Amino acid sequence: MNEEVTTERVSRTQIVTLSRPEARNALTLSAVRALRAAFVAAAEDKEARCVVLTGAGGHFCAGADLRKNMEDPEVMAKVDEYIDEFHGLVKAIVRCPKPTVAMVDGAAVGFGADLALACDLRVVTDRCYVQEKFVSIGLMPDGGSTFWLPRLLGTARAMQLCLLADKLDGKALHELGIAVDWVTADKLRDRTMELCARLEKGPPLAYAAIKESIYASWGDLDAALARERTGQLRLLKTQDLMEGVMAFMQKREPNFTGQ
Repeated sequence: MNEEVTTERVSRTQIVTLSRPEARNALTLSAVRALRAAFVAAAEDKEARCVVLTGAGGHFCAGADLRKNMEDPEVMAKVDEYIDEFHGLVKAIVRCPKPTVAMVDGAAVGFGADLALACDLRVVTDRCYVQEKFVSIGLMPDGGSTFWLPRLLGTARAMQLCLLADKLDGKALHELGIAVDWVTADKLRDRTMELCARLEKGPPLAYAAIKESIYASWGDLDAALARERTGQLRLLKTQDLMEGVMAFMQKREPNFTGQ
């Protein structure tokens, strides 16, 4: 574990916290690796019955740390391996045999949205929102949302969220059945731990079998991630990406040309 990710044990629930509040918990490569390690450890921990993923400081996760990652020559030179590291985190969450719960406050944007969707259950606040914002800089979702969203919401709503980068707030997430509950920020942890207390009492072998069966019924997540990887690597070589990044840095609207 590193300073970007902390873990805490409450009863038989393992809480994994992304702790970069100064960047709205945006993801660096080291944070991704630490999160994956935390989920692998929780999966192997016989005492842990439930795993919570959350973010510190009033936000869940603002996606990849664009500024920091663009400045890192290792990341830009090995972007295919970088995507594989992110996908390894998604797979570690999905394949964890224990129930996983996203405790979501504030922003869950881009890959942060994908992490929330990768968990089995979600508890959200009235100031939370999920947003697939990749298209705003000329990219596509690459953390599994092209797999999750059509299954959770249907094709039409998935297209709306991915093509228009529309937000889904906490109330909508609850009404659509994506979140178990929708509470004020001051009640988020208590409500999440109430849910975890229920899960802790359940049968771990049955939970593992249920997760495996439900996700298998949805089709091949690995194939979806592979398609996202191929598409994203192609988009990462475009002029539109550079324009999108520059516009983001300069806080202006991008002028995409399709090149």
